[in-house]
Order: sequence, then C-alpha cells, then structure tokens
Amino acid sequence: MEHTIIWDWNGTLLDDLDLCIGSMNRMLQARHLPQLDVDFYRKVFTFPVMEYYTAIGFDFTKEPWDEAALEFIELYLQSLHTCSLATGAAKVLEFFHSNGYRQAIISAMQHDALLKSVDALGITGYLDYIGGIGDHYAGGKIENALQFFKQFNLIPGEVTLIGDTLHDAEVAGELGCSCILVANGHQSASRLNASGLKVVSTLNDIQSIFIG
Repeated sequence: MEHTIIWDWNGTLLDDLDLCIGSMNRMLQARHLPQLDVDFYRKVFTFPVMEYYTAIGFDFTKEPWDEAALEFIELYLQSLHTCSLATGAAKVLEFFHSNGYRQAIISAMQHDALLKSVDALGITGYLDYIGGIGDHYAGGKIENALQFFKQFNLIPGEVTLIGDTLHDAEVAGELGCSCILVANGHQSASRLNASGLKVVSTLNDIQSIFIG
C-alpha cells in the first residue's frame, strides 16, 4: 500500500506565524485598531479569513473586503523570503520520502507564490504534487484537494492530511481521510483538541505515529 501524506503549507511546514501577525498589525495600526499578540491571534484566526478580519475589528461596510485582503497579501509577500521551515519539517519530509510515501502540499496560498516559496526552501524534491489556489483570497482548498485525489486515484483510507487549523480537519473530513493537527501554527492547541483528532506539539512528534 502506497500511503499518501497531504501537507498544509502555511503554519504547518512553513513557519510564517510571526510574519502573518506582523503584517496584520501594520494594517491594524493604520486603522487605529488594537494590535494582535500570538495568543489572541491563535484564538481568533479562522477560515473563511474574512471572519477573522471581522473579529479583529475590520468593518467591511466601510472598506471593501477584497482590498483589505490584497493589502495583507502584499505586505506578506514582501517578507515571505524571511520565513523558514517549521521545526522538524525537513526531518519528517525526509522520513516519509525515504520510506516511499507520496507527499503533496495543498494550500490556500496563491499557486505561483506557493511554488516559489516551496522551491526557495529546497524541499520541492520531496513532493509529488504542489497545489495552491488561483487567487489571493484563501479559499478553494477543498476543491484543490479533491482534484489531487482524482488525479492520483487516491483511496481515502490510504491518505493522511497534516495541518495546523480546524479548516484542515474540515478538508480531511470532506476527503474522508485521516488527519493529524500540529499545534505550533495558526490556531491554539485548545481549539485543535476540541476537534477530537490527533494533535501533536511539533512536527518532531509526527514520525513516531507512523513508526509505532
């Protein structure tokens, strides 16, 4: 049986938490809204991301949602090159690769930006598929994952999705595959634990699940 690992990118393999908070705080400061810290961010960040923006004070009766979303992406992409892989990412990618697992990244990040980011960190060779979305509005991840399933004729029972948010759990639910959540990304451990799924502290804890 050829098992497949579907990776989320942002917050799972890519450590972009500080970049996301810093970029958003620049936007909040310009609007005279309260700043975010890590704990509060992890409590409120969600998908659809428009709900997260509203929760931290944006008023889309006063400004267009799409303009705010693009403003964030511009700030984010300016400094994306400063982000590194998450703790344990390189090790676990090598583990799955050396043991014959198929690996893919399915992300809500715009596709070309995703390819560039993955390649810059030197891990493209571990991956059989990299799939982002067509625009910058962080939607369409489930459709992207379903397309990947169809292309490779995947069997849900032979797939594990690894992510850092409850949305990743929702994607896994739609696919019918298993899911492991990592609590060092964009949502708190308490929120992830409420899903009832397996939750680990870092990617260093993943390998033992598959060995054991």
